Amino acid sequence: MSVDRHRRAKEVFLKACELKLQERTSYLDQECAGDDDLRREVDALLEIDVTNADPSEERRPPERIGNFRLLQKLGEGGMGEVWEADQEAPVRRRLAFKLIKWGMDTKEVLARFESERQALALMNHPNIAKAYEAGSTEEGRPFFAMEYVRGVPLTKYCDSQRLSTQERLKLFTLVCEGVQHAHQKGVIHRDIKPSNILVAVEDGRPVPKIIDFGVAKATSQRLTERTLFTELGQWIGTPEYMSPEQAELTGLDVDTRSDVYSLGVVLYELLAGTQPFDSTELRTAGFDEMRRRIREEEPPRPSTRVSSLGDASRTAAEQRRTDIQGLARTLRGDLDWIVMKAIEKDRTRRYGSPSELAADVRRYLKSEPVEASPPSTMYRFHKFVRRNRVGVAAGAMVAVALVAGVFGTAVGFVRARHEAETARKVSGMLVGMFADFDPETQLGQIPSSTAMLDRGVERIRDEFTDQPAMRAQLLGTVGNAYRNMGRYEEARPLLEEALDLREEYLGLTHSQVAESCVSLGWLEYWAANYEEARSLFERAATVYEEALGPDHW
Repeated sequence: MSVDRHRRAKEVFLKACELKLQERTSYLDQECAGDDDLRREVDALLEIDVTNADPSEERRPPERIGNFRLLQKLGEGGMGEVWEADQEAPVRRRLAFKLIKWGMDTKEVLARFESERQALALMNHPNIAKAYEAGSTEEGRPFFAMEYVRGVPLTKYCDSQRLSTQERLKLFTLVCEGVQHAHQKGVIHRDIKPSNILVAVEDGRPVPKIIDFGVAKATSQRLTERTLFTELGQWIGTPEYMSPEQAELTGLDVDTRSDVYSLGVVLYELLAGTQPFDSTELRTAGFDEMRRRIREEEPPRPSTRVSSLGDASRTAAEQRRTDIQGLARTLRGDLDWIVMKAIEKDRTRRYGSPSELAADVRRYLKSEPVEASPPSTMYRFHKFVRRNRVGVAAGAMVAVALVAGVFGTAVGFVRARHEAETARKVSGMLVGMFADFDPETQLGQIPSSTAMLDRGVERIRDEFTDQPAMRAQLLGTVGNAYRNMGRYEEARPLLEEALDLREEYLGLTHSQVAESCVSLGWLEYWAANYEEARSLFERAATVYEEALGPDHW
């Protein structure tokens, strides 16, 4: 098992340990879907884990810890549990009390816990939950007390209140301001998502609060004196909101623009009611495929996505006090480009900071020109080429073969009376074959070389029914292209059809019949059918000799 796979197994294992026994099976079925090796390793870790007891039976912390009285557990994460608590001195107030979990006091976890405490201590912003006090219990379990946010996740709040698109955008700019403050303090959050942005109502107005800096990264200072050896190969963050550079798993190339990407995904969800990538499909695709999609696949624009979800689209529109068509119209244009610039795979083309993203959103709200704009056709083409080097190379070979074949054929017909009509048909066929090669019209779903060739065969058979010699030439060209791609089963019927046409309309001793025999001969040779190949080559030699004479070179 690879190092990446082992680290992934450890992460799934730690999460499974947090769940009650009756919840673990469904969680493991989802996280390990299609990856039997991962499931076996996680199961093995659970079997030997000495702390593998039902969390409901775990030891409860004492009711009082210093000046704090614990009331009820609010939730728990990979390393800590959060309690609602009352501080009794020196001031009385309700707060959230985060305590490291039993059995989780490893060096790595302690370092992360200290890192979060220090990150929060640096912050002083109305849109970031405040840290008040830190210490340790009598048993030595570290804790810190922080602001208790009486709120719900950002997307849930917006949907329950049926906020309009403009109201959601105004809230979002406040979130950007909070993340910008963290960046100015030298801290990258690295796990921005709606559940880490709680919305509380203060003085009758909604106020978003960013929480959970448990995987934060410092940019200019150390957040803890403890050593962290978890960056290389560690899965840090939440897949649906994770930037491509985070999905690389090196940890060495993550900067503040990673948070900009996550903010872009949050904005996408606020506007369209769904994430760029379907969560279920992403998580069941397997670990490596999930990382590939995050790094390489281009999601559709929000306006396109919101029009294609059926009942979910209708629900999203209703939650924004409009209909599907109205929501799509609102998103189309400036908002599409703002979101797509924020979630650019190439971080050099993203907004440089959360404040830049917020500024463009405010320009939209003021009906001013926004900085974001659709990428040029040339840029989209270059991106496509980078993502599909092998496919493009094969496609280029196919295109060259087709163009060369068609050009040679056109030259042969240049003296014919219907040369203009033939040229028009050939041109139309080529245009049709490559019509879908526009990344914009296909929303990033570029047809494969095989799909283009299949479409070409259909057009050849439909449009050259009255020109058998031309049809044979073009079918032979496409068949050779399939052969050169190693698609022998697709190539064989086309080359055989070209041979049949030439035999029927040109005669058995025409040089083009020999040409078809050579094409089929090479196909059988590469397919390791050596006897058939020898027979075809011998026939080609005989036909060439009869058609051109024994002394022809």
